[in-house]
Amino acid sequence: MLHSLRVADYMAQRLITLSPEMTIDLAIKTLLTHNISGAPVVSQGELVGMFSEADCLEDIVQSGYYEMSSGLVGDVMSSKPQTIHADDSILSAAEVFHRHNRRRLPVVDDQGTLVGQISRHDVLRAIDSLTHQNHSH
Repeated sequence: MLHSLRVADYMAQRLITLSPEMTIDLAIKTLLTHNISGAPVVSQGELVGMFSEADCLEDIVQSGYYEMSSGLVGDVMSSKPQTIHADDSILSAAEVFHRHNRRRLPVVDDQGTLVGQISRHDVLRAIDSLTHQNHSH
């Protein structure tokens, strides 16, 4: 059952993270280099926000992009990001993705420390693995 699968078992643990002091230009380059559409923003080990393609577009529109943006990630990131706990079920993650139209969620432990990230894709992998388990019985 989906509620028996834990977020921790399907989340990505090797994360590309950004810092709030990083320039938006460098953050965009980082997203492109790693072929990702967003990343957690971490300051002194603490999750402080999420930075996504939408935030980049916001900056481009705001600055008119006549000259290179001088903005920082911290200026445009979504602060106080919605998180999910590592022990939560895949079903809970699916509900958050559906209800809030998110693409990814930072995963935290009991201390609120960032331990991973789960995406819609990871939820689909969990469903797929469950389907295969059920067919093999």
